[in-house]
Amino acid sequence: MKFQNRYYSTNLDSPDVSFREALLKGLAPDGGLYIPRRLPVFSRNELMSFKEKSYPEIATHILGTMMNGEVGLKDIEEICNEIYSFEVPVEMVEGKSNIMRLDRGPTASFKDFAALFMSRMMQYFLSIANKHIIILTATSGDTGSAVANAFHGMKNIRVIILFPSAEVTELQRKQMTTLHDNIQVIAIDGKFDDCQHLVKRAFMDPTLAGIKLSSANSINIGRLLPQSVYYFWAWTRISKGDSDDIILSVPSGNFGNLAGGLIAWQMGLPVRKFIVSTNENDEVPKYFQSGTYVPVSPSRNCLSSAMNVGHPSNLARIVAMFGGMMNEKGKFRKAPDMNMMREIMYPVSITDAETRETIKLCYSQTGTILEPHGAVAWKGLMKFIESEPGFMVDEKLCCVLETAHPAKFMDEIRKFADIEIVMPESLKRAIIGNEEYVSLENDYNIFKDFITKYY
Repeated sequence: MKFQNRYYSTNLDSPDVSFREALLKGLAPDGGLYIPRRLPVFSRNELMSFKEKSYPEIATHILGTMMNGEVGLKDIEEICNEIYSFEVPVEMVEGKSNIMRLDRGPTASFKDFAALFMSRMMQYFLSIANKHIIILTATSGDTGSAVANAFHGMKNIRVIILFPSAEVTELQRKQMTTLHDNIQVIAIDGKFDDCQHLVKRAFMDPTLAGIKLSSANSINIGRLLPQSVYYFWAWTRISKGDSDDIILSVPSGNFGNLAGGLIAWQMGLPVRKFIVSTNENDEVPKYFQSGTYVPVSPSRNCLSSAMNVGHPSNLARIVAMFGGMMNEKGKFRKAPDMNMMREIMYPVSITDAETRETIKLCYSQTGTILEPHGAVAWKGLMKFIESEPGFMVDEKLCCVLETAHPAKFMDEIRKFADIEIVMPESLKRAIIGNEEYVSLENDYNIFKDFITKYY
């Protein structure tokens, strides 16, 4: 399949760009997020052929098709074979629903899938042009560790990671702060949304135009494209025929994971419903119910910390996918097709109490260990099934995304459940490493001075 693409800004006030430009810019000049002008569509025969392929082979096929003309297929294949060397288990629970565990990468988080691919792609383009950039990224937990690991040691790239000082676990912090060299980590006295605001403001600051900035957050389209691949992988593991429609429950915070799933759906993945499983930051479920979008400010600090986002950046992309236009402040210039959005998505909010109870019940009844984000997704699926009288779709075609290793939340889980969790080697190494990071006030001028002084 021959395919060439351009990427446009959700704010519709910047020129279309290539994948290379979208990847290296991160944010569009008008403050919008880049989104593909069009996508390839894979036939049912192609989808069925994926069932015989390994994860790196599927990734090569999908990403190679999307980037045709900009990156050679051989280069994509070499990158995918290098970075996707870990397992991606899809486990059936009690002969009913499935769990796809996306926690087997080097930082035990689903964000490894995108961060590893992004880092190689950025280094690929920068080395050809002999250029350098600085990655600015905000994290509510797992993004920071995945980005730090993926970009560590890259010759053409330096990285600055901002995290809310009181809202990541000790282990998540150490995964970022024990990698040094080209990695700089900053603790901000505020929320994730504050960190994200500082990053976005820096991108839009004309006085920083002389510094080549980019992002590794899910505001960067380079994060979403590789995330679309594991949705195809889930379908290939559990479907029996090309007409099987899958139901996917996605833990959702900044909504990049969901946007990746919707991209897969637009490329032909047979999906009946995306369960949009949020924690108590319930701005999106309320938006779907009322049609009025009101961000949660400040965001609520929940057990599923990586989802503590009161105004998800990627909602602008999702709105654009359904014919609408929303700016970075959450104001609509054009309403999307809400009927179509409700047809494919079922947003639901899960409380911390429900999250804890789900972890305990799932373990006691099935022996399956969930961490808080996966528990939110599991409970979200259960609520969807309860909302559908006479649920007729084979529950075996339901899949919950587990996005982090339970060991990352071991201390919290042990407070309310007697569960023994084995820590993977990648996390053990982070615990014993030497930490280095700085702490700054939630003040843009202080942050800007830090950038200009050190970079």
